[in-house]
Amino acid sequence: MRTELRVAAYAVCVRDGAILLARWVAPHGVRQWTLPGGGLEHGEDPVETVVREVEEETGYAAEPTTLLGIDSIRRTWPRRLGAVGDWQGLRIVYEARITGGELRAESNGSTDLAAWHPLDTVPGLDRLPLVDVGLRLWRDRPPLGRSPFADPANG
Repeated sequence: MRTELRVAAYAVCVRDGAILLARWVAPHGVRQWTLPGGGLEHGEDPVETVVREVEEETGYAAEPTTLLGIDSIRRTWPRRLGAVGDWQGLRIVYEARITGGELRAESNGSTDLAAWHPLDTVPGLDRLPLVDVGLRLWRDRPPLGRSPFADPANG
């Protein structure tokens, strides 16, 4: 079985009753809203990652203010010759405030649009589950920083 671990850092930026989201473009072309953020580069600190990713995907300078929690997801998939792939994602979620910059879309990246969405409109958006995870962490602030959606049986 081939295993893979991806560690990423994301920002929950809420101001004036709206959340900042980036629209992720899947390899097969489907577009869904997500939290701005992405994978750590080797040797990079997670705080540096979230600052870099927010700027790349939205044009804004961000300052992480609170570690909200860590979400863990796991997926398996069939591979050639009956093998199984096993992927785990660790998603470090920070609350962050915008300190500068101007809203813009990322060019030549994994997202194609960034926008502020009123919090009450989020349930109607075509979004990745990470948005709901981030909002629950932001609202509930669980003492252990564990995602309320975490499923111990799913890693």
